[in-house]
Amino acid sequence: MTGCSARTQCLESLRAQVARVAAVTRTADALPFGLAALDERLQDHGLSRGALHDLAPAAPCLADDAATTLFTAGVVARLAQQGGSVLWAVSRFDLYGPGLEQAGLAPDRVIFVEARDDTMVLAAMEDALRHGTLAAVVGEVRRAGMTATRRLQLAAAETGTPALLFRRWRKAGQCPLAEPSAAVTRWRVGCAPSLPGAAGLTRARWSVELARQRGGDPFSIIVEACDAQGRLALPAAAVDRAAAPERAAARAA
Repeated sequence: MTGCSARTQCLESLRAQVARVAAVTRTADALPFGLAALDERLQDHGLSRGALHDLAPAAPCLADDAATTLFTAGVVARLAQQGGSVLWAVSRFDLYGPGLEQAGLAPDRVIFVEARDDTMVLAAMEDALRHGTLAAVVGEVRRAGMTATRRLQLAAAETGTPALLFRRWRKAGQCPLAEPSAAVTRWRVGCAPSLPGAAGLTRARWSVELARQRGGDPFSIIVEACDAQGRLALPAAAVDRAAAPERAAARAA
């Protein structure tokens, strides 16, 4: 073997080792949803911690707005359960505390900030991210340009604190995610038809769409709403369909 070939093989081996270490690091720095149908399709096998994530209701209606709020609350609730508080900044305080608690986000884990406008919300988010002691930072805005989101992404990456930017609809016909963003992932959340049953006894269903992720493909999935620990679930029908091949294989064996 020539010296040149040996060096080439050595470099290839080092690159492979670096790639494996990077993959493990990304996974360790992500919050898994606990659903293979979600986690296996995410580039980091979960929601990256040191990153900005955009979320928006699928349609400009109260039901989708509430679904997105609860989806967000479930994510940060699971982060807060691992230690730390959550800062949630708004310019219009219309959050329903008992609803957030039902999604796992306890009142004593949340620091609410009511700012004057979107600019102040974004500033509060950046300051909180750079502080580096919070479990997560959430902000609700109607407008956030590329410069603002780039600053949030950098601040999140520096401290490893996840930032979730809830983008509210400004007017019908213009999706909030149409605005460019430096976010690592961009999500749309809306209501989906639930199974028929007694009112209040069936678990709500959401349509969750990953509209964009850095380094990965978009996808959509139907899930059941957060439980009291902020955890999502697959609808029973989807679980049964996934398990059917395994049961058939077991019977054949």
